[in-house]
Amino acid sequence: MTGSPRAPARGALGAGPVTVTGVAQQRAWRAREFPPVEQVTAGVWSVPVTIPDNPLRYTLCYLLLADSGAVVVDPGWETDRGWADLQRGLAAAGLSADRVTGIVVTHVHPDHHGLSQRLSEASGAWIAMHTAELSFLPSRIGEVIGGADGFRSWLVRSGVPDDIAIFGDGEDLRMFNMAEPDVLLNHGDALDLPGRRVRVVWTPGHTPGHICLHDADYDLLLTGDHLLPRISPNVGLTPVSGDSPLTSYLESLRAMHRYHGAEALPAHEYRFRGIAERSDALIEHHDVRAREVLDIVAAAGQPTIWEVAQQLTWSRPWDEITGYMRRAALAEAEAHVEYLEREGRLIMRQDSGQGPYRLLMAPADQRGTAR
Repeated sequence: MTGSPRAPARGALGAGPVTVTGVAQQRAWRAREFPPVEQVTAGVWSVPVTIPDNPLRYTLCYLLLADSGAVVVDPGWETDRGWADLQRGLAAAGLSADRVTGIVVTHVHPDHHGLSQRLSEASGAWIAMHTAELSFLPSRIGEVIGGADGFRSWLVRSGVPDDIAIFGDGEDLRMFNMAEPDVLLNHGDALDLPGRRVRVVWTPGHTPGHICLHDADYDLLLTGDHLLPRISPNVGLTPVSGDSPLTSYLESLRAMHRYHGAEALPAHEYRFRGIAERSDALIEHHDVRAREVLDIVAAAGQPTIWEVAQQLTWSRPWDEITGYMRRAALAEAEAHVEYLEREGRLIMRQDSGQGPYRLLMAPADQRGTAR
């Protein structure tokens, strides 16, 4: 999911330098209403699918049509209501489930990948994701990090006190049963959709294997959570995030300039144009965020990452950030710390190889020297 409570930064969270093309979607977003199913072009439909009990409210699923059938992109969260939303969208596009030949997920968060299994069982469609996303499936996370001990080690290194609850009660465990892929994709691959020109654009950052899809027939870029018109996705460093997710995300944003002329079809909020400007605004947002981390470290005197996270600017008071959102906030703070260390601007020290990292400003003559 897009993740943490928002950090209100100039250019990242306001209206942003974009031109709204999904006018009805924006109107519904502002009115806190469910948006309509829409035909974007002759070959593309937008279908909102409910996310239960979440401020994002819905995922925008996309149907890519061809004479041979259809590919469904990001079918949405697994609930009966979400399934009904998806069925309604298929019907509006004149499709039955048996016409769906493939399912592509931009990444494996449950608001994107949750319904893939049910849709595949109903249609016989293959399921595809990026190669780097496979190990990020919740059912595989334990293998990657060594089970619960891996997460505990992360919390210790981050400085989370033993008496702090960072896992909320009643979290939906169905997300751990999401489908394995039948097809693994890589950057530049064409989707198996005869008669259509849709290619994979690898955009790591929000997750290691996040992808966008470029539809050359209509010059559309399905952006998943990589680019949204109003909010920024969570980019966090956890035991399963891969190497320097913020570095990867910033590089992925810079690569967006080559798609500047395309219309952006995001997985949340509404369609827009201005991909290059939006990418630049998000880069600036993370630069502002990095400077805030440096200011906190300079004033605090060797804080832990946990202590930095509590002092960062969020969209709500820290005491109201609980469960998954608190983990996401901690991970976002850690991603910025790791990025600043990589840039030679911060130093992380761990006493005797145990306990939490302590953060120090790098000496002035060492700053700007990447490790």
